[in-house]
Amino acid sequence: MSSTVFLGNLPTWVTADDIKAWLVSDNLVADSVKVIRNPETQESKGFAFIEAPNEEEMNLIIRRFDRAPLEERLLRANPAQPPRAKGLAPRPMGAGAPAGPAGAAAPNGDRERNRRGGKKHRKSGVSPQSAFAEELAKAL
Repeated sequence: MSSTVFLGNLPTWVTADDIKAWLVSDNLVADSVKVIRNPETQESKGFAFIEAPNEEEMNLIIRRFDRAPLEERLLRANPAQPPRAKGLAPRPMGAGAPAGPAGAAAPNGDRERNRRGGKKHRKSGVSPQSAFAEELAKAL
């Protein structure tokens, strides 16, 4: 398992040296710190990755920085997610071509319903909620 920390919601003025100084002042250890910048403008994108030497140190860094206040904002720190391969992100259902064999058109009724948002959209005028949202509404 990786021991990289994602540190987000940073002001744009924060540098890797600033983060290293904060770590040192709290007796925390990091192998490397990388503030992510816009390649064209070199301005910070507001987040960084901290490579910790082990999982225990990673958890200490997360506990120290997650929800820590800085300039009227709360920092976010959590384990970094592995990078996604470019161009291989899954497409949401309904995006692009219709399901089924390539070039096959949806039956006329389905095409008409999809264009107008389906029966549920036409009758209620309200977009459908996810199952999670419905369960949450019942619980509240």
